[in-house]
Order: sequence, then C-alpha cells, then structure tokens
Amino acid sequence: MNNLHVDSITKSYNNKVVLSDVFLFCEKGEIKGLIGRNGSGKSTLLKIIFGTEKADSKFVKIGGKVIKNLSDGRNLINYLPQDSFLPNNISIKSLIYLFLDNKNRKVVLENEYVKPLLNKKKQNLSGGEIRIIEILLIIHSKAEFILLDEPFNGVSPIVKEYIVKYIKKLKLTKGYIITDHDYENVINLADSIVYLQNGFLKQINEESELIELGYITKNYLQH
Repeated sequence: MNNLHVDSITKSYNNKVVLSDVFLFCEKGEIKGLIGRNGSGKSTLLKIIFGTEKADSKFVKIGGKVIKNLSDGRNLINYLPQDSFLPNNISIKSLIYLFLDNKNRKVVLENEYVKPLLNKKKQNLSGGEIRIIEILLIIHSKAEFILLDEPFNGVSPIVKEYIVKYIKKLKLTKGYIITDHDYENVINLADSIVYLQNGFLKQINEESELIELGYITKNYLQH
C-alpha cells in the first residue's frame, strides 16, 4: 500500500523562514489534520506537496515514486485550494465530464446536492454550492492522496456535516491532509493532528497540548 512521505521541506520568503525542515507522513485510509494560526504556512506546505509552490528544499514520495513536480504527482496527489478553481460559463454537468472518469463521474452526477445544479453555471451558484462541487471533484479524482485547504469555507453547517460524513465514508480508499481555520472542523474529521508554528511541525497527541501552545483556551476545550 502506498504512503505519502514528505521530508526536509524548507521555505523562506524575503529571508523569513516559513517552513523549517518539515516532515509529514500520511497513510492511505488516514485523515491527517493540519492546524496552526493564520499565516503559519499551512497553505504553503500543501502547495509545495502538490507541486504548485516552489520550496527551498523538499522530498516528496508516494510509494516508490519520488514526486519532484506537478506532473510527477498526476493521478497521485490532488489539491483543493482555498479559492474557487471552477471556470465560469461552463455547466456543472460539463465540468464533471471534463474532470472525472466514467466510474467517478456517475457517482457525482447522481449526488443529491449536485443533481439540482447540473445545468447551472458557476456564476449562478452560491459559494457553498460551488464548494461542495469542488470538494466532490477533488475527492473523486484518481489521486491517492487528497489535500484539502479550508474545505468548509462558505458552506452551511448542514453541508459541513454532510462533507465530514462523506469523507469519513470514503476514507479507506485514499489518504487525506486537511486544514481549516476552525479547529473543531479538523478535530471532528482527523485521525491525527499536526500543528504548524514558527516553521516547525509538531504532532499533537492530546488536545490539552494546544492550550500549552496558546492555540486554544481552556474555555474553548470545555465548551
């Protein structure tokens, strides 16, 4: 079984170190939660793993294959960015045919949330509707590892709950790394948590560690 192995990732902007020798490991069937304050470098890390952001140094491997660039990772890693990636002026149905193979296409075309939107175009959808379509397209791609950057951005609590259940249901077939500004969303979904601060990644074993790190308060933990 293939695993995602990320090592020695270093990244600086204008002499400021954003990521310092980051190591991350994700197995198929695992949901890894990546948390940290805004600006800590979470999105940068995901983009480097995916291949759309250059690093000062990096080592990314899936199974026996070293992933040096975006094309190396095709059909192995896929990334949901924070901002919408769907083009305008194309129907949702056409986009599903464009993005997915026959097997996965059928699942998404018959999805209860997607069905009413098939003949609409992106500009006629709400932010939440766009987001759920994008999430389904990424999850049902051929990729073995899925990187989700703020997937719950702009979705209603009901849809959020649906997405959490959906990912859990499909988790055995892929590995996931997920980040969200709302810590609770990640905790509800993840099997294990890593925390990014001052360029370093730390494994979190107990939620109380997040109090010590100053990420959450005792009150937050108790509510």
